[in-house]
Amino acid sequence: MAIDAKNEANIDVRKDELLERIADAVVDMDEDAVEELANQSLAEEIDAYETIDRGLARGMERAGQLFEEEEYFVPELLMCSDAMNVGIDVLKPHLKSEDGRRKGKVVIGVVAGDTHDIGKNLVGLMLETGGFEVIDLGRDIAPEEFVAQAKAHQADIIGIATLMTTTMPGMQEVVDILAEQGIRDQYKVMVGGAPISPAFARKIGADGYAKNAAEAVRVAGELLEGSAKIGA
Repeated sequence: MAIDAKNEANIDVRKDELLERIADAVVDMDEDAVEELANQSLAEEIDAYETIDRGLARGMERAGQLFEEEEYFVPELLMCSDAMNVGIDVLKPHLKSEDGRRKGKVVIGVVAGDTHDIGKNLVGLMLETGGFEVIDLGRDIAPEEFVAQAKAHQADIIGIATLMTTTMPGMQEVVDILAEQGIRDQYKVMVGGAPISPAFARKIGADGYAKNAAEAVRVAGELLEGSAKIGA
């Protein structure tokens, strides 16, 4: 039993190291390394979802932090995204949906004035894998368009993302438009993105906040169950 426990611990260490190397490769903008390491993770039977979450997404999150700290700029961020997408292309065919049933419908987009959609794309992929139907509106989406599309598609959740502080007020506008039209209680509003905080989400009256793509899946599920709470 002690030997088995030791072997399991060694496997976990190797997995952690591999996922960290994948994250590093994304930050380093090294597409070849990402492809090689993503294939290695499959060969070692690491769950594709976990590789995206703890490898690719974590690397992209670190790249986003470097962008916020002005150590990386848009060209570097885009090259990190290209590296991440190489890994996603390797892993996507191996993603397993939780079950065959759709949990709910999510309209998702990047708010008007922001054309950065890296994080939004990853959230959409994770939500689809998590069993949600996703209507991706794209980027630079006007607040009224979020509402119009949510109504047109009979969505359960409106997901709004941004990478820029200057476009954050657009999230408030979506909530306000829903209230003005008397349909606020028909939709759950979930927000996220590098400059967004739980405090901001509460301030604008959002129903949910997710700090990363993997958390977005959990929060979306909780929103449908009525158990979601925006933390500190």
